[in-house]
Formats: sequence, structure tokens, C-alpha cells
Amino acid sequence: MAKQPMLKFVTTSKEMPTKRTPDERREDFAEIYREYAAEKAQEQASRCSQCGVPYCQSHCPLHNNIPDWLMLTATGRLQEAYELSQSTNTFPEICGRICPQDRLCEGNCVIEQSGHGTVTIGAVEKYITDTAWEKGWVKVGAPLEERDQSVAIIGAGPGGLAAADNLRRAGLQVTVYDRYDRAGGLLTYGIPGFKLEKDVVMRRVEQLEAAGVQFVLNCTVGEDISFDAIRGKHDAVLIATGVYKSRDLGGKGADLNGIVKALDYLTASNRKSFGDEVEDFDSGRLDAKGKRVVVIGGGDTAMDCVRTAVRQGATSVKLLYRRDRDNMPGSQREVQNAEEEGVDFVWLTAPAGFEGTEKVEGVVVQKMRLGAPDLSGRRSPELIEGADYVEPADLVIKALGFEPEELPALWDVPELTVTRWGTIRCDHTTHATSLPGVYAVGDIVRGASLVVWAIRDGREAAQSILDYLAAPAAVAAE
Repeated sequence: MAKQPMLKFVTTSKEMPTKRTPDERREDFAEIYREYAAEKAQEQASRCSQCGVPYCQSHCPLHNNIPDWLMLTATGRLQEAYELSQSTNTFPEICGRICPQDRLCEGNCVIEQSGHGTVTIGAVEKYITDTAWEKGWVKVGAPLEERDQSVAIIGAGPGGLAAADNLRRAGLQVTVYDRYDRAGGLLTYGIPGFKLEKDVVMRRVEQLEAAGVQFVLNCTVGEDISFDAIRGKHDAVLIATGVYKSRDLGGKGADLNGIVKALDYLTASNRKSFGDEVEDFDSGRLDAKGKRVVVIGGGDTAMDCVRTAVRQGATSVKLLYRRDRDNMPGSQREVQNAEEEGVDFVWLTAPAGFEGTEKVEGVVVQKMRLGAPDLSGRRSPELIEGADYVEPADLVIKALGFEPEELPALWDVPELTVTRWGTIRCDHTTHATSLPGVYAVGDIVRGASLVVWAIRDGREAAQSILDYLAAPAAVAAE
């Protein structure tokens, strides 16, 4: 009888890839996890219980066929595992690195719920695809047959790139317009290298270019080219701009020098990793070296900021968050990594203002306590009167989330319908907007969300665009 290759969670313990030591990690922006060896990846994949109802798959926005590619990995059929992973996920090596698996697939793993420790799904996914790149299994998605219809994609982030990949494979002519000088969106300029090294993103962009996707970079729609001009040049348009408008922070002294936006700070750091000249960094404005840094916020962007500040050589790094550890939106795995690297989390605190003359010198901190749950189910913070204090600071980073830009006004297209939050209103099945032949995906529809959701949206919208362009009556009616 053949030996059972799976269900080894009882005899084999969960084991993540080893992390570099905190002292090592603080010195550079390289990824913190080492690679699995082949035997270790196979061993960890074999812990999967092969559930009849795989909750890991149902809680993955892409519905990746996780149990099957774990079984293929456990039995040494790695190329098949990669091909199965790639069939539902345009960028599995990226999701394996940055998805909050502790909130999605791994957090819903049956053996995790039974106390045996989750299968390390993200680490195995990363191993599969990294091996696929090394072995040459990742092929350029060039079409078998060309079509003369063209699609414009506005935004070169994960949603736009996922759609570009699917549309190009189907033979359409695809042009991606983006405001930055490199494609990738927040994958390139928002997420630090210690979570996602930039060559991982750039090789996907290069592959899309090799497949025939055209990139028009340093191009701001509404300034360098009008939205109407783009519609006139293409048979369909996909809006995948993301949300880049930072939420602001009021209070006394909020306009002092030294109080900066998280995205400005992270973009400057990532540009330096490419070797770019960055005036605001080189002048010290967006460099944390030698400074007492305070980050305000509790999401994944705040985690990126505190860990970047550590690597830049900050004297101290503190994060203020108005709820406690159990009620914060950011990944608990990221909190642990940040604490190991020396970040001080100051729970149940919120800024009331800032002190300083021309430059920030301190944050006026209010202490909070948790009251009754709000509509999200999390307990609401309540102010503790008379418990304010001043936290010294030389650099304050606002990581309060992002809001959509006013695209109908910026693009002079008032007929583009938006919600009361400013996100684009669209059909959530087809991703069609109020404009014929115009679709929208990702954060500009959902609000600030996860990369994996943007990839799902992009893949779905690509299929809707293909269906739309395959209907001659719909095109003729334009």
C-alpha cells in the first residue's frame, strides 16, 4: 500500500522559513524570511489535511486551489503545483510575500482551528513560484492570435497589471497609462523591499512588456492626456488608479514641518532603493536617520512606516494607535516583526495636536480606553480626560489611510458616477461603470483594500471586457 503523503500535521509541526535576526534585518531592506529548502517545503505542504470543504480556498479572494497545489508540492510535482497556482493567480509570488495569510487562508485553516498550527500556505506559495522562475517555467503570456481591438488601462498597480496580463493573452492590444515612472503602483513605491523586493515586481512588468503590453509612463490622465482622448483611442477602458489621497490630521500644529504623509515617506525610501535621486530624502525631510519617529495609525501602511524608520537609523520609533493590539487592522505577524526590530507600540493613544515653533518637536498624546463595539464590531475608543502627555518627536508620519481622488472633476467627466465616498460606482460582477465600455477595479472601487482583491477584480474585469468586445452590437452602439 502506498504511503500516505498528506495529513502529517499530527506528527510534523508547523515550521515557517527561518527569519534573519533582528540585528541583520535592521541593517538593510532585504526580505526577512529565508527560502525553504525543497525538502522543508515538501514536508510543510504534507501537513495539509486535504479537507472536504477547504476553508483556506473559500477564504482566499482568488479562490486559489490551495489543497491541490499543496498535495502536488508534497509529492514532488512542483511544476504542476506552479501551473495550478498560476491558473487562478496572476502574481502568486507577490501574494505569497505580502498577503495577510494570518487573516485569510492560514487564519481559516482547519488544523489551525484544531490547535495543530496552520499549514504555512504563503511560504509554500512563495517557494513554488520562486522555483518556477529559477527553472524557467514562467512563460511570457504572448497570444496565439492577435486581435485588432485595443484596451486602455489607467493605473499600473496590481489590478491593472492582472487585467493587462489576461487581456494580452487573449490577443487584445493593451496600453497601460500610469502617473509614475515605473509600473507596479504601490507594489513598486508603497510596499518596502523587506516585504517585497523590487526585482520581483520588475520582472513581472518586463514579462508583460515582452508579451506586447505597451506602457505609457509619467502620464497623468487629466493633465498629459484627457480621459476623452483615451476613450477615443481605444475600444474599452479599465480604470485601476487605486486611492492615493491621504487622510489628513487636524489639531494644533498640524502644519508644522516634520509632519509628513506615509505615502510620501515610503515612496521616497523605495525610490532610494532604485538608486534614484530624491531631493526630499537627501535633504533629510523624509529620512528618519537620527530622529525620534512617531507613526500615527494601525494598518499595514503604518507597519511599513515604522519598520522603514528602523532601517533608516531612527533614534527611536513609536507607533500610536487608538485601540489595543487585538482591535488593530494591521497584520499581527507584522506587529511581531516590528516589535522584534525595536518598534515601541503605544496602544490606546491618539494625537490631540503637535508642539513646536517652525518644526515639530512633540506630539500631544491623549490616552484612550475601549468602550462598546461600533458598527464594525470593534470596541470604540473613548477619551480618558486629563491623561494627556507630550511625546517628543522629530518626525511624525501620518498613516491614517487613503481616500479616492475626485476623478469626475479631475478628468472632466461628470457622467462617471461615484459613490458618496468618492469611489467609482460599478457593477460588482462585471465591473462596468456608468460609461459604456468603461470598467473599474481595485481600490478606486473598494476603497483601500488588499492587493489580492485588486488582482481578483482585474481578472474578472478582463473577462467582462472580452465579453463586451465580442458583442458586435454593443461596440456598434457606441
